[in-house]
Amino acid sequence: MSTLKEQLQSDLTAAMRARDQVGASTLRMALTAVTTEEVSGTEHRKLTDDDVLKVLTKEAKKRREAATAYTGAGRAELAAQEEAELAVLEGYLPKQLTDEELDGIVREAVASSGASGMPQMGLAMKAANAAVAGRAEGGRVAAVVRKVLAG
Repeated sequence: MSTLKEQLQSDLTAAMRARDQVGASTLRMALTAVTTEEVSGTEHRKLTDDDVLKVLTKEAKKRREAATAYTGAGRAELAAQEEAELAVLEGYLPKQLTDEELDGIVREAVASSGASGMPQMGLAMKAANAAVAGRAEGGRVAAVVRKVLAG
């Protein structure tokens, strides 16, 4: 079974052979981000698939935010490029949870953590993020945790 990084590398080769410029440049960028993460810190380490997914999620978030910023600035062509890169990255990310699914998972996680109010938000966030496991952005998770703890 190949790792996610190996999958990215083989897909990059396929994109280059197919002369898919958007796919190739996006996969190069993703692999560069993965390599940067591997060598960051005091010593080189091999990333697990979960670590690679975190890097890809970060890169996807950057693309989403850049597309929004370009759209707001009236730069439709740059926004379209960012959205095309985002589409490539989303092919490697797990399916995002709907608001209803997220709400249910977070409610269960907060209840099992024993958090009962806003002072225990850190404990609740730790449990919720573990339960969600990258299937929703941190901002969405935090909003639901706040709602659950407040009400």
